[in-house]
Amino acid sequence: MTIIKFEPIYKERPWGGTSLGTFFKREIKLDSNKVGESWDIVDRNEAQSIALNDLYKGMPLREIIANNCDTIMGPIWHKEVRFPILVKWLDCHERLSLQVHPPESIASELLGEPKTENWYVANATEDAGLFIGFKEATKKEYFKKALANKDAENLCHRIESKEGDSVLIESGRIHAIDGGNLILEIQQNSDTTYRVYDWERVDQNNRPRTLHIEESLKSINFSDINPTLLNTQDSDGVLTLADCKFFRIRKYSLKKGIKINLKVAEIDCSIIHLISGSIQIGTDLIKIGEQVLSPFSSECDVTLLKDSVFLVTDQFVNEYNLGGLVSN
Repeated sequence: MTIIKFEPIYKERPWGGTSLGTFFKREIKLDSNKVGESWDIVDRNEAQSIALNDLYKGMPLREIIANNCDTIMGPIWHKEVRFPILVKWLDCHERLSLQVHPPESIASELLGEPKTENWYVANATEDAGLFIGFKEATKKEYFKKALANKDAENLCHRIESKEGDSVLIESGRIHAIDGGNLILEIQQNSDTTYRVYDWERVDQNNRPRTLHIEESLKSINFSDINPTLLNTQDSDGVLTLADCKFFRIRKYSLKKGIKINLKVAEIDCSIIHLISGSIQIGTDLIKIGEQVLSPFSSECDVTLLKDSVFLVTDQFVNEYNLGGLVSN
């Protein structure tokens, strides 16, 4: 066994488009031109990744871990604990809502889950951008007044986004993604999002989406000023994009013909995300846009068939995640 592939789960969103099919040459069996998300690796009650290959074909991720915990996750993990990472592609054809995820300190009080996530921009149009944090320190009451006056956008910090940009969105950071971005989102296994403002958008029945103003105001870090993006477009070799207590993400930009064993210095279970090019792991060919799980017991020998860019997420099998993710 080398890696495990999974069947993507597609989600329709009011801001979605068609790029997940066209950019990655995927056949999407969802009759919609607003496919906004592809949940590629997920272990939740409401969504389970189903394995496509190897011994586990047809099995949900939770069952695979429950029956093969040491092999997949390693000796410190417990079989009743859910997989700690959720991996998505986001096709942001239109602007997403202004939103926030609750910090650990208040999530349970709000009956939610904390969520820190990382965005990697795989493709962006010329006018694409990201809203992250505030232009300057903002008081809660002032922001609340701006929301009432539909003027919150002018308080938020917007940055132009380009292919290769990466940013860590910690719990409590106000954020939104502008239209024109194709983003790989690697996050804690959580699905709690508080919608602050949705740009006066309505559905086909002229109804707005639900907002979560009070929860948002309790969650937002109003001192989060002018954060920056990490631009990695011209990087070569190995570059760390994020390193926090929930996960580590590294970017590999390597030339055709190189062979690398990702387990030489690591003993962790990991996820490999192919951004561009062509790679082979063991005997398995990986497609652009695929996320594959490399189990703890796997050697994970990677061969570059073309000049390629791929990300590796690891260090999520740890005591912190073990304590906070009892299966729901």
